[in-house]
Amino acid sequence: MDKKLVIGILAHVDAGKTTLSESMLYLSGKIRKPGRVDNGSAYLDTYDIEKARGITIFSKQALFQMNDLKVTLLDTPGHIDFSAEMERTLQVLDYAVLLINGADGIQGHTKTLWHLLKRYQIPIFLFVNKMDREGIDKEELIEEIRKQLDERCLEFGIPSSNHFYEELALCEEGLMESYLRFGTIEMMQIRQAVKNRKVFPCYFGSALKLKGVETFMKGISDYAIAPKYSNEFGAKVFKISRDEQGVRLTHMKITGGNLQVKDRLVNPMWEEKVNQIRIYSGERFETVSEIEAGSICAVAGLNQAQAGDGLGFEAAANAPLLEAVLSYQMILPKECNPQVILPKLRQLEEEEPTLHIAWNEALQEIQVQIMGEVQIEILRNIIQDRFDVKVDFGEGKIVYKETIADVIEGVGHFEPLRHYAEVHLLLEPAARGSGLQFFTKCSEEILAGNWQRLILTHLKEKVHKGVLTGSPITDMKITLVSGKAHSKHTEGGDFREATYRAVRQGLKEAKSLLLEPFYSFQLELPERMIGRAMSDIEKMKGTSEILRTENGVTVLTGSAPVSLMQNYQKEVTAYTRGLGRLFCRLKSYDLCQNEAEVKERMDYDSERDLENPTGSVFCANGTGFLVQWDEVKKYMHVERFLSEKADVLKQERSQMQFEQKKGISLEEIKHIMQKTFYANQGKKSAWKREREKITRAEFEETIGLIGRKETDEEYLLVDGYNIIYAWPELKEIAEKNMDGARIELLDVLSNYQAMQQCKIIVVFDAYRVQGHREEMIDYHNIRMVYTREAQPADQYIEKFAFDNKGKYKITVATSDGLQQMIVRGAGSLLLSARELKLEIEAVNERMRQEYKKLNETSGNRLLDSLSSEMKEQIKGVLDEE
Repeated sequence: MDKKLVIGILAHVDAGKTTLSESMLYLSGKIRKPGRVDNGSAYLDTYDIEKARGITIFSKQALFQMNDLKVTLLDTPGHIDFSAEMERTLQVLDYAVLLINGADGIQGHTKTLWHLLKRYQIPIFLFVNKMDREGIDKEELIEEIRKQLDERCLEFGIPSSNHFYEELALCEEGLMESYLRFGTIEMMQIRQAVKNRKVFPCYFGSALKLKGVETFMKGISDYAIAPKYSNEFGAKVFKISRDEQGVRLTHMKITGGNLQVKDRLVNPMWEEKVNQIRIYSGERFETVSEIEAGSICAVAGLNQAQAGDGLGFEAAANAPLLEAVLSYQMILPKECNPQVILPKLRQLEEEEPTLHIAWNEALQEIQVQIMGEVQIEILRNIIQDRFDVKVDFGEGKIVYKETIADVIEGVGHFEPLRHYAEVHLLLEPAARGSGLQFFTKCSEEILAGNWQRLILTHLKEKVHKGVLTGSPITDMKITLVSGKAHSKHTEGGDFREATYRAVRQGLKEAKSLLLEPFYSFQLELPERMIGRAMSDIEKMKGTSEILRTENGVTVLTGSAPVSLMQNYQKEVTAYTRGLGRLFCRLKSYDLCQNEAEVKERMDYDSERDLENPTGSVFCANGTGFLVQWDEVKKYMHVERFLSEKADVLKQERSQMQFEQKKGISLEEIKHIMQKTFYANQGKKSAWKREREKITRAEFEETIGLIGRKETDEEYLLVDGYNIIYAWPELKEIAEKNMDGARIELLDVLSNYQAMQQCKIIVVFDAYRVQGHREEMIDYHNIRMVYTREAQPADQYIEKFAFDNKGKYKITVATSDGLQQMIVRGAGSLLLSARELKLEIEAVNERMRQEYKKLNETSGNRLLDSLSSEMKEQIKGVLDEE
């Protein structure tokens, strides 16, 4: 059997991806001359719309021979609007070629691709294109690649040398051992390191001028290892398409055994027969009667297979990481009946599952989820060409999601006459970005295995709506824990109804949370405009930090809600006069910043959503009757999985785990601090005297519940400039003399430390000082830190809090709302500038009173027993009276 290799080319748009594909096909002898994207002659851009737009929209394949390797090359879309099409191909790749535009360097989408390849654990070869352009510094490019992607990206297009082997040796322990022992590294070791993602070979050239491409191809041939496959049949479905005659094609990679025409393929959801096997190369294909493992093919005859399905021993693929976050109303011509066009649109949804085409009964409109403006234009053209219907789209709306904050047992019962099914599901909150996970912990003595598998199928087949806004649910573990069937009356559809109702009943009982999408962004703009940009991000309720500043250009990275940032590129272009560039990618979903406003705007009533009922159907005296969701558990036939007490405990534990992940709210943190902070001092400070008392042990227990470890060391981190500008007396001094304000703050905190005996670190920004390195200075009994270049004080504090989470008891003093949101996620306590001032004043007052009382009864014996340093500090406090 031939050695087979499946390689995919990925890149940011306009990096020259299709040009590189054409060059590789030409040099391999597959085509007579390289095609051009700009004149529509590319071998792989076969659709008219691709030729017209000059971009790749649909992934295609080409076959060619490279030495002893039979290569299947997959050309994927580069535009971010078609990222989902690209991501679906990743599951079938043996190696990836990541193409970088040498003229532009690392782009935001390049980083997205890098993270995706890491997620799917795909080995990578890098090709840096357009090196023929003037002004490109190769060494700077290598440094940028290693800094922003991975330090193990090494140039391979050079003869082997001691320097090359030294660089390789630093990438992996085994390579280091071999180099130190033999002074060289064997080819097989390097191949294995590349395959295991320990080394990332990097080549440079110009695809358009065929420079460096042959060396690159030889590198792939030398360092790639063709996979070995088992004899057991397996396949991964990654794409659905239709040919010019409308024949439905299922594109798959055979990952084991072989596939023959007339074979029957089985999936938990369907069983169908293979009518034809096609092997495509460009727009042409050949039909074969049998195909072996390691090959990519398109199969006709499967009408129910979906992208992501696993066949044979292969499991279904995980949901794509990239998804649309905007929903649009599809506006149809007046003469077009929505019910007629909807089935046709389902064909497009099969080919592009992220579209999520749905009929909204309440609004009487078709809604489509789309990645961006370019995809809208393409979709509009496809609908007109294929169905001869001219559609338009309304304004995009944010796609929200919902999750829960506690553990709940949801119960669904469906029992009209001669039907019966009851389902119990345990609903638990899961980590952000984890999606929906389905499990079963139900004994087959309680419910037969075939019914259990059917319930899991029903859980996966539907987009379950939340009860706050009707948005899809996510980030949950749903576990089948119990259920019941009837020996005569139960049918498959009964468990579908009971399963759906169990999910909805559980959601009604649980505390639901609304989530919104967040962008991860990289903003490049002139250094003088960084203040405006950071202010904008703060207004968007986002977070940001300075990545670097070079040659007058500052790179800012961070995240912000999509709802507030989606049109920010236009603003950036305007206020930077075209000099600023913004790159965004979907980061994840997180807590909605304006939940009440969104709920009011969407006006969703879960009880009026007849397609997603929350109640259950029971039967009495031969008649079925409806029971509302809050009464279902009084009528259910199977005992609860969770006892009342266990239910409460699980909810409390779940809530605490959730708070740890999302960070306790500022109000909750303040409440805990007001009851507990410095409780072991024996007296309360002025700003918390009216609060309920709590013991130190209770305080330790409370902190333990959010993941803190027992420790005696306490740290107070103070954001220096934030406090100076928040305290009026220090702000007044700072306006005249900043050094004087700094010294005054340090003296106050030094006196405070003498009484509280915690370790205090005061952090000041020095990130604007070019070349400044992090500097630590001991000031009496506290430590002062000046941050390094490009590192704001809040970044230093955040890093300290996260690095020492659970190691120390950490309190952060700042009134920066964004910083508070971040450090609370590390389990740190918080003090605002006002609260710190009140706390210090209360400690000073307590010290005065205790000194006065002791002085009256003991003369000066107390002072006599103190060190000279302590005497000076107390004297300084008393002199302030």
